[in-house]
This record gives sequence, C-alpha cells and structure tokens, in this order.
Amino acid sequence: MPRQHQFPVHFSDNKHRDYSSATSSYARSFLLAAILAGCASMSHAAPSSSAQGRGLEIAQDVVPAHAHAQPIVGWAKSRLLIAPRAGLATGEFESVLKPHNGKSRVHIKKLNAHIVELPEGADEVEVMRMLKKDHRLKSVELDMAVTHDAAVSDPYYSNSWSLPKIQTPLAWDSANGNGVIIAILDTGVDSTHPDLAPNMVPGWNTYDNNSNTSDVYGHGTMVAGSAAMVANNNMGSAGVAWGAKIMPVRISAPNGNIAYWSTVAQGIYWAADHGARVVNISYVGVLGSATVQSAAQYLRDKGGVVVVSAGNTGGSLGYAASDYMLVAAATDSNDQRASWSSYGSYVDISAPGVSIYTTLRGGGYGNVSGTSFSSPIVAATAALMISANYRLSPVEIDQILKGTAVDLGTAGYDIYYGAGRVDSAKAVAAAQSIIKTSLDTHAPAILITSPVGSTVSGSIPVDVSYSDNIGVTRVELYVNGQKFATDDNAPFAFAWDTSTLMDGAYTLVAYAYDAAGNAGVSPTVSVTVGSDTVAPVISSFNLVDGMTVSKKQAVQVSAIDNQHVSKIVLTIDGKEVAVAHGNSLRYNWNVRRIANGAHIATVQVYDAANNTTSKTVTVYK
Repeated sequence: MPRQHQFPVHFSDNKHRDYSSATSSYARSFLLAAILAGCASMSHAAPSSSAQGRGLEIAQDVVPAHAHAQPIVGWAKSRLLIAPRAGLATGEFESVLKPHNGKSRVHIKKLNAHIVELPEGADEVEVMRMLKKDHRLKSVELDMAVTHDAAVSDPYYSNSWSLPKIQTPLAWDSANGNGVIIAILDTGVDSTHPDLAPNMVPGWNTYDNNSNTSDVYGHGTMVAGSAAMVANNNMGSAGVAWGAKIMPVRISAPNGNIAYWSTVAQGIYWAADHGARVVNISYVGVLGSATVQSAAQYLRDKGGVVVVSAGNTGGSLGYAASDYMLVAAATDSNDQRASWSSYGSYVDISAPGVSIYTTLRGGGYGNVSGTSFSSPIVAATAALMISANYRLSPVEIDQILKGTAVDLGTAGYDIYYGAGRVDSAKAVAAAQSIIKTSLDTHAPAILITSPVGSTVSGSIPVDVSYSDNIGVTRVELYVNGQKFATDDNAPFAFAWDTSTLMDGAYTLVAYAYDAAGNAGVSPTVSVTVGSDTVAPVISSFNLVDGMTVSKKQAVQVSAIDNQHVSKIVLTIDGKEVAVAHGNSLRYNWNVRRIANGAHIATVQVYDAANNTTSKTVTVYK
C-alpha cells in the first residue's frame, strides 16, 4: 500500500513540534480518489532543516488513469478538521476523540470547528473514515494542503490588456473601490512596493499566528496588484479597484508553495472580523472543505463575498457549485478560454488571466498568467460594485456579476466560462441602479427531516432542510418549547442527547433566521424517547456471493426498521463509496477501473438509535 502524503503540522496557536525525518528531495504527490474527486501532480520542495516545525514526508502514489484533475499536494500529518453538530456537549465531543487519543488544539468558535491533533504515528486517514460514521459530527476532513494557481511569469511584457477588455476605465467614472477592503489570502504581500504601499491596511498571518504578512514567495504581491495597484502615481499601471484597500492575510507555509484548509478558514474568519467586504483566495482545492465553506458563509453573513480561482489543470474538476464562494476561470485577450484553465459545473464566471500586468515582490512589475489572477479581477470588480452601492447584499453581488457578464462559449451558462466574462462597467452600473426601498420581509422556510415520528434513544442526529430568498444565517432547535441549541454555520445540523431524559413523548421545532431577522418555523415533529434495541433489516441487496460484475454495475440496497432507517453505507474493498440517508441506496459501480479478481462489497444499515446491521458479499470481475 502506498505511503501517505504527510506535511509539517503548524497550529495557529504557534505550538510547533520538532520532527526529524525531513527530506530534501522533490516529489509528485497524489491523493487516493476516495479522499477527493480527481488527482494530478504538483512538484514541491521540502523545507530546509532550519524550517520551524515538522519536516516534510512525501511518497509516490499510484497515478489515476484520468489525467485532468486537481493538483493535490497532500495534507497535514496527524491533524483533522472536525465540526461537531450544534448542541453536542463538550464532554461528549471529547469522548468522540478519546478512542483515537485526539485533542482539540484550536477551536474556531464562530465556525464551531476544531483543529484536532492525533498522536504521532496515527493514521489520520483511517481515523477520518471512522469518525465520518459518527452521527454526532457534522463534518470530518483532513487538513488538506492547497497550492496557488499561478502559472508563468513573463517580465518582458510591459502593459496590460485586461483593464480595457472588461471596461474597467468606464467603471472608474462611477467607482474605484474607495472605502472597500479586499483581503488577499495568500503568501503575504510586499507592503513596501510603491504601487501597493498607499493602499495597504494591517493584516494577519494565520500560519504563524502573528502580524508578519511579508510575502514569502511573491505570489501574493502579484495577486494584490491585479486587484488594487495604485493609480495616478506616475508608476506602473493600475489595479481594477485602485481605490480599495489591501488587507494581506498570509495563509501559506514559509516556502510559499502550500497552505492548509485550516489556515484558509481562519484567514477568512479574521478578515471578516476586521472589516473586509471581499476576500480573494487564489488557491485550488479550497472548495472541497466544509470548514472553508463555513468560513465563507460567516463572511457572507457579514455582507462580504469570497472569490476563488478555478485551477490550472486544463481539465475538468469534480467540485460541486458553492453557495458561498464565487469561482473564476481564465480567458485570454481574444475572449477565449485559456487552455490551462480548469472547468466544471463549479465555475461561476471567467475573467482575464493571461499575461496580466501586475506588481512583483521587491518593487518591480511583470506579466503573469493563471486563474490566480482571474480571481482578483473578479474580486476587485465586486469591490467596485460595493463602493458604488455599499448596501448591496452578497446575493445581489453574485447575481449582478453573473447577469452582466459577457456571454462566451455556449449560449447561457457553460462549464468553461460560467455565466461569461466579467464586465466591470456593466456590473457597476447595475449595482448603482439598485435602490433599496424596503427591507427584506420574506421569512425562510424550514422543515425537520430527521427524526420523524420515531422512537429514539442515545445521541440523535437532528437534520433540517431550509431555503430563503436571500439566505439563512442561523437555525435554532427547540425541544418541548425550550431552546436546545443554535447553529450559526451551514449546513445546519444538531445532535440531541436523549440519554438523560425520561422516556416519553417530546416535540421538536426548528426556527430559521435570515440576515434581516425574519424567522420561519418548522412544523412540529413528535418523537418518543425510549429504548430501541431492534436492529434494521436489509430487505434487498442485488449483489450476491460469487456473481460476476462488469462495466457499470448498478448496486441497489433497501432496508426496513421498526422505527426509521437513518443511513445506509456501501463499502467496496474497504473504501466507503456511497452513503444514503433513508431506506434505500443506489450506486453505479464503474467496474472497468478495478482489477480482475475478487472484490468485497459490504452494506451497513443504521437506525436512529444507532443499531446497525451489515452484510458482506464477494463478487468477481
């Protein structure tokens, strides 16, 4: 079995530990497909022996057959990001970690997320897989390392074509970004650069937990210049939002190559609490993190937007579209997709990303390419819109950016350009045209989806579905008319401990709130607290011992329970491949990608009381 990709562990509380097994070689690392959808290579160097913290341990994994996928550089050794469900007692969360000797080293309180340290030598991948099955937890993930999306730098280009292409000079007739802070989450920013210094405001270093935001690599300075290089100062050029302020937030390791989901999430959180209305993250891979998604939602609740880069793999990436982050792909001077720009249903919009004239660390200038620079152009356009109409909501910013974009490629939305190439002038004009004559009076809708009319015992997951015309900002759960818990971070979910309650009937009601304070209430759900010791029954499983599978094998499972089937889990050859919440599961197994011979398929069925039944079969290809 291939060794895992392991990287230095740096906690935001700056409590580093020594680890002597550093390597000085370069390597290409890949994640197993079961961890994230899609893989591709990225070269990186080990830190020097003088680098603070653990050394870098890298292994060569098997490269998947599909070449176009996300560049993955690994994850933090002995570290997990865990978000418990709202209402879970501190002691019970500690009991979840105890069998694995895990300890919460940092609690990001506003996100209710923990950076959990495991003992040295622990298999964090296996622990993650085990904890994902614990219904008391909302999310469990490796602290993935992500890399910035810069491509090449050409110092011989001397000017920029992108500003007139997106009609930025026309937008400047109405707005220049004045009064808006753009947080650049990156490798730091060269605050002494003469074309950036006048626009700098204090930032933070979430990797080392200090105020040193100097650029350790150069990438962040390029990104900052693309967004907000100073204008009218007889030097260089101008950023899209040259009147905006730049807040440097260093999220990267000292070598500048990688950042972690934990440092990204803390960077968004810090920027949101220090006045940023726009956050730019020119790193690929952040969309895969529930912790980062929660942080982005925290910023949106404060009226801000997060813009991220699509990636430079040149292929399709399998991310789902995000409700909390705008994703920018890259175009060239002819409004054609850059050949290296990643694509997929997660792409929202596109922007110039080829030969972008910008600032370089050390005071110089150059032309750079990558979705790293498409992203700040979109972010800076959002800053122009906000400076033109400070009362814009995040939803309105999203809608205007997409609605005013120049349609490219296939008519309407497509996976290469999103809604189209950004148009700053039209976006600003549309922002100015919005006049808020009335407050939002539309209440959210909410429904408790589990448990429903069943007998429960122990710690019970309480799940809800919700919607709103603008967005739900928090959900409260009431038990027998008394507030039990509040969840401020989507996706909203609760853990209700019934172990100390008397047997009998209880009522559950959920309230959903939007940013304007409108409240929606769910229908009342009645449940019975009692002892349910009856395990569910697997009523059908279409795989049987000894059968031959081929091509795309449909896997179908159904189950019944005396109360309620809460979850069905399908595992093939030791890897969890599908989870269904309810009494049936369907999965299309791509058998063409597996080796000839015997393969083990296991179904596990759970009820609300966590009683479980399993069935294992051996099939052949």
